[in-house]
Amino acid sequence: METKENLVFLGMMGSGKSSIGLQIAKKLKLTFVDIDKEIEKELGISIKKIFETKGENFFRKFEEKITLKKLKLESVVISLGGGAFTNKSIRKEVLRSSVSFWLNWNTTILLKRIRYSKKRPLAFNATDNELVDLIKKRNNIYSKALYEIKCDNLSKKQVIDKVLKIYETH
Repeated sequence: METKENLVFLGMMGSGKSSIGLQIAKKLKLTFVDIDKEIEKELGISIKKIFETKGENFFRKFEEKITLKKLKLESVVISLGGGAFTNKSIRKEVLRSSVSFWLNWNTTILLKRIRYSKKRPLAFNATDNELVDLIKKRNNIYSKALYEIKCDNLSKKQVIDKVLKIYETH
């Protein structure tokens, strides 16, 4: 397929952005970029460690720099970090230059997926109520994505098929 537009996945941590993004990239024979992995590679430490040692502010600034750089590439599949789309500069660039997909899950499913994750700094010490608030707040922003995929009753394959169908007819 002749395209220059990037395909960008956004959504809460645990929504499947990386695993679905990787599968889509393979099917389309495009390069896959996982922003969180890029940040870890660049800094040589885990996201969790970045939050612990340098703080969320440092992380968000670095995330913005890396994400905006990667969004300049053409014809790549990008998985954003869970909070990246809440950044105005990132959001503006994604909406301007990419086909964006919000992988939307119901809150109960997301809570089950992220509740006991040791590698998700914002979830690690949060109560369920705090996570529900974060999900609600972010969903308002995620809803600005070009396309929303309601994943609740879909298999991974069905999500992938749905994304490919939309992307190919976009």
